Formats: sequence, structure tokens, C-alpha cells
Amino acid sequence: MAALTPTVLPDVEAPASRTARPRRVRGWRGVVLALAGLYFVVPLLASFVFTVNDPVRGFTLDAYLEIFGAEGFVPSLLLSLGLAAATIVVVLVLTLPAMLAVRLTAPRLRPVMEVLCTLPLVVPPITFVAGIGTVLRWGPDHLAATPFYQTVIAVQDPAFPVVLVIAYVVLALPFVYRALDSGLGAMDVRTLVEAARNCGASWPHVLLRVVVPNLASGLASASFLTLALVLGEYTVARLLGFQPFSVWIVTISGSDAAMSVAVSIFSLLLTWLLLLVLSTAGTNRRSRS
Repeated sequence: MAALTPTVLPDVEAPASRTARPRRVRGWRGVVLALAGLYFVVPLLASFVFTVNDPVRGFTLDAYLEIFGAEGFVPSLLLSLGLAAATIVVVLVLTLPAMLAVRLTAPRLRPVMEVLCTLPLVVPPITFVAGIGTVLRWGPDHLAATPFYQTVIAVQDPAFPVVLVIAYVVLALPFVYRALDSGLGAMDVRTLVEAARNCGASWPHVLLRVVVPNLASGLASASFLTLALVLGEYTVARLLGFQPFSVWIVTISGSDAAMSVAVSIFSLLLTWLLLLVLSTAGTNRRSRS
């Protein structure tokens, strides 16, 4: 047996040749990242220079200092944040149990559910909001003698327009479905649920203590996409006559261009900050679990 054991180690040229290939890939990655960085940074830098460069006074931060005192800034921002929070809760409460039920009891319906959830991608927002406007105008005329009249009026309350939450839930549905589907595909849902049920756990306990902790990354991704969509959506809110943050930015752009661009940069930084907070919360939760 000792004669069969080689006394000289084999040549290691082949592994060395394999390690050379990733170096070229890393180089291309750096080029792509640099180009992507320029694509995002150059417009932001140009916008920042436009807001701080006054032709008469030179460098000034007045555009940023006037943001918090501008009329309508705080109400519109709070309205958008409230709409985003409500939309995230509603779309997750509706989508996650439905996707679990389809995966566990009727897997053949997954293609049907996928088509239904991604259908808003092919419907133009202008068509979508035209349909909502028609229903809102039709309701008071035909439901005045019924209890639903007050409901139609209540969902259009400018202080918190529930109709926008309903519209945003539909618009966010494709992104939420993709994020949750990827998360559910990365875990053995059936085994986890059956194990929890065999241990006597109720369905709410299974959903909240078993599925949700293992789906933290998917839930965080769905929340990211929904938050970004609500904060940046303009068409539906503007045509329905409401004024969340995105509509307010466009409204003030006609009177003060520098402050309008400054608010846009501020909203972008605010969105990144909120996404960072959500990401950090999800990471800490996964670490504890």
C-alpha cells in the first residue's frame, strides 16, 4: 500500500489556471459598478450644485433651510408616510396568507395566482386611475339612498384618502408577489408548517411564529418596494385630486425651482434612510432568530 502512495505531490497548475478566471470577472464587475455609480451620482451631483449655486450670492444652503418651513411640506410628507405604512400592512396581510394557502393546498393554482398578481404591470396607470375616477363619480349618484354612500365619501377623505391605499395595493401587488415568492421558494414551507401543526400550533401561531421569521428577507424586500412606490407615485394621486408628497413637490416647482430640486434630493435621502432602517431591523431580527 505504501508503494501506491505518491511521494511527490501532483502539479497544481490546473487550480492556478482556474483562479485566474475570477480575477477577470472581478475587473469587469468593477467597471460595471463604476459606470452604474456615475449613472446615479452625476445627476444627483448636478442637482445638488443647482440648489446651492446662486448666480448672485454664490454658494448658499437657503433652498435646504427653507424646506421645513415651506407651506404644505409636513402634512404632505406625513400623508405619504401614513399611506405607505397602510399600504405595506394591507398588501402583506392580503398576499402572504393567500400565497401560503395556494402553496400548501392548491399548488396547481400558482400560475393563475401569478398571472393575477402581475396583471397590474400591463395596465397603464392612466387607465387604472380613469376607472377609479369613474367609480367614485358613479357612487354618490347611485348609492345616495344606501348605507354605502357614506363609505364612498369616507374613502375620499383628503386627510387620509383610503382610495389611494386601495390603488397603491394594486400597483404594488406584482412587486410584493415576486419578493414573497422568492422568499417562500427558498424555504421548505410545507415541512415547517406540518411540523408546527403536528406540535399543536394554531394557524395564526404558525403564520406569525414560524413562517414570518423565516421569511424576513422576503418581507423586507416587499416593504422596500412598496415604500419606494408610494413615496414616488404621482399619476394616481394627482388625477384623483389628492396631495401626497410627490404631488406637493411638483406643485411647488412652479414657484421655486431650487427648493423643488432640494426637496427631491431630500425625499431621495429620506427614502434611502427608511430603507436602511427596514433593512437593519430585518437583519437584527434574523440575527436574533
